[in-house]
Amino acid sequence: MADSLLNVLVVGSGGREHALAWALSKSAKVNKVFVAPGNGGTAVGNAKIQNVAIGHDKSDFAALVEFAQSQDVGLVVPGPEQPLVDGITDTFKKVGIPVFGPSAKAARMEGSKAFSKDFMKKHGIPTAAYGNFTDFETARQFVVDATFEVVIKASGLAAGKGVIIPKSKDEALQALKSVMVDGEFGSAGDEVVIEELLVGQEISILSISDGYTVDSFPAAQDHKRVHDGDEGPNTGGMGAYAPAPVATRQILKTIEETVLRPSIDGMRKDGFPFVGCLFTGYMLTADGPKLLEYNCRFGDPETEAVLPLLDDACDLSDVFLAAAEGRLDATPLRFKEGYAATVIMASGGYPGSYTKGHAISLGEPPQGTQVFHAGTKTSGDSIVTSGGRVLAVTGVSNTLQEALDRAYAGVKTVGFEGGFCRSDIGFRAIKYLKEAELAAGSTGLSYADAGVDIDAGNRLVDLIKPIVKATRRAGTDSDIGGFGGVFDLKATGYKDPVLVSATDGVGTKLKIAHEMKIHDTVGIDLVAMQVNDIIVQGAEPLFFLDYYACGHLDIEATRDFVKGVADGCVESGCALIGGETAEMPGLYSKGDYDVAGFAVGAVERSEILPRMDEIRDGDVLIGLASSGVHSNGFSLVRKVVANAGLDFHSACPWDSAAAAGAAGSGRKIVGEALLTPTRIYVKALLPLIHKRVVKGMAHITGGGFIDNIPRVLPKSVGVEIDAAAWELPAVFKWIKKSGGIAAEEMARTFNCGIGMVLVVSSGDAAGVLDALAAGGETAYVIGRLGAYGGNGEQVVVTNTGSW
Repeated sequence: MADSLLNVLVVGSGGREHALAWALSKSAKVNKVFVAPGNGGTAVGNAKIQNVAIGHDKSDFAALVEFAQSQDVGLVVPGPEQPLVDGITDTFKKVGIPVFGPSAKAARMEGSKAFSKDFMKKHGIPTAAYGNFTDFETARQFVVDATFEVVIKASGLAAGKGVIIPKSKDEALQALKSVMVDGEFGSAGDEVVIEELLVGQEISILSISDGYTVDSFPAAQDHKRVHDGDEGPNTGGMGAYAPAPVATRQILKTIEETVLRPSIDGMRKDGFPFVGCLFTGYMLTADGPKLLEYNCRFGDPETEAVLPLLDDACDLSDVFLAAAEGRLDATPLRFKEGYAATVIMASGGYPGSYTKGHAISLGEPPQGTQVFHAGTKTSGDSIVTSGGRVLAVTGVSNTLQEALDRAYAGVKTVGFEGGFCRSDIGFRAIKYLKEAELAAGSTGLSYADAGVDIDAGNRLVDLIKPIVKATRRAGTDSDIGGFGGVFDLKATGYKDPVLVSATDGVGTKLKIAHEMKIHDTVGIDLVAMQVNDIIVQGAEPLFFLDYYACGHLDIEATRDFVKGVADGCVESGCALIGGETAEMPGLYSKGDYDVAGFAVGAVERSEILPRMDEIRDGDVLIGLASSGVHSNGFSLVRKVVANAGLDFHSACPWDSAAAAGAAGSGRKIVGEALLTPTRIYVKALLPLIHKRVVKGMAHITGGGFIDNIPRVLPKSVGVEIDAAAWELPAVFKWIKKSGGIAAEEMARTFNCGIGMVLVVSSGDAAGVLDALAAGGETAYVIGRLGAYGGNGEQVVVTNTGSW
């Protein structure tokens, strides 16, 4: 009979491996579960489970294979992450033994956090903003410049302890030094991931996959901190429970659609299909679930909580074999109703130093309770402690509170010197369930029921306050949150000021930002459109307010947009003193938003531009180079891109590196190139205004040269622009050629490489060009003014054949 049954080899020695061996041994199809090397719990008490004195280092792989072949093992289940990263799956597959576990290539999803974060970004999986670093000074500067609280993660494997959540910037810098310079986590910290600290409740999901199908266990929540109330240092986990009540059906559906399915499909498309258990950790933010990390194996202690929830008719060996053989769709997971809760018994001193070898007393566990061994071993006839986390006691019942009660009742039946546990496992879930019960008793609707999250808006304000403070200048403290923004004009030192205001939006360039999920550059655009309009009046921009309207408030996207607005304000010297965020479900689709801005500047009455009475025949026109398309004409640009058979993720056809198929950081795609922000000219132009060498200026926006320049000219003067005076930038050449657009239409629609035009006397032109160059601007003499009798266009563009 034994010959027809399955022999399984579980690799590892912790509580996770004991739980796996226990669950597999329940199968009538399993003859023997070998555990290498196992622990005190797998050594006794179950005739179908047997320890094997072989480790799981890479140097042990040959011995494990030899043992498996000698015992006719038909399925291998590696538990810990290190052997998976080291290639244990590939080793067994070479000799034809099925393995429930990912290849070394797929295990990089846990082996390198930097690799996994880049994977998330590539496949559009929602996660925190981040940076990967191998150089300490570069990483240090990232922390110094960060406008958000950070989490520091060792990129390599650090036994579940390579994550630091500092409480201040100084603490973050010290932690970074400990990891990258002092080697706190060894080589695991040679590269670090620094990411934004997400706020919310955390959940974990263990999913089974064969590379195509994905099937998940109930969501679990664990407790990382060592002491009650989530106080003290992080651990490998002090307890867990499942299913986590906070993981609603809608949240799980969102996770399936936005993370699990794209992850499994993405790994397969990238050449490393994932077979095994994919552990995904999430933060449930106000903007939906965000992926924190991938692990390439079962989590611990989550495994001890979810496996007891398997339905008695669900054979785990069948599921694992089906996944290993690519037929998981025919063998789904099935679960019983109810909850499971796990409490960890740890050695005194854990997670710091602790003593080992203490004898463990093991009484009869209560009904509905299972004791899994983690850090234990046999010593003669006794079982003694051998690790920090010693036992995992799991209770199962119809309600979470009853499951917790059973687990704690089980804890009372075991003991060892110095042993301790947390007394509040599940406190968040119990609180959540009580609040949900109270809410269910009320039939009244809230604003949140209508799709407007006031709390999210308040969190956004708190998040952007430090960003806004960076824009402070004379006249304001740049604090936000009041009913109105306050600006002290007297503090600016103007003697006879005239206020100049401007308002504008960004137009359909936003459609590209929406699709590319790049939001900061359009924030700069919004400021640029206003301050460039203000400077042409001779005025210094003083303060700015923004308006952001959306269907659903995405806090991270909105924060990025405001960061762009603040960057634009700093660049132009104006203060961001307020704004409005409007969440309007039903009016805007999810993911869409529109923006508008309002800016105010001041100019001494005697310096207002243009000075029409001074502009005359013989003056010259100086053009300042643009940074690209800026923020006008995007309805036409988008049409040209579509007609050319491209999308915004295509290689950029006007970028020589992309066109040649070059790889690396120099390669651009269409959307990124088109989102280059509008150039801000304020700081280069203010000194020239004060010297009174500029008679008039025109901001070249919608309407191009033809419609904008006449706004600053007297009716008696016209201008002839020489298109050969500067080279038409590559993006405009491509737009013109691909769209078959006439030169006249280009000059009336786009800036064509000139974002700002100055009118100066011919005698001042050389000095103005030198001053602009010193201020970092590229400028050209592009035309000359002449008498205009009113016939024909007041602005004529010649020599467009060069375009």
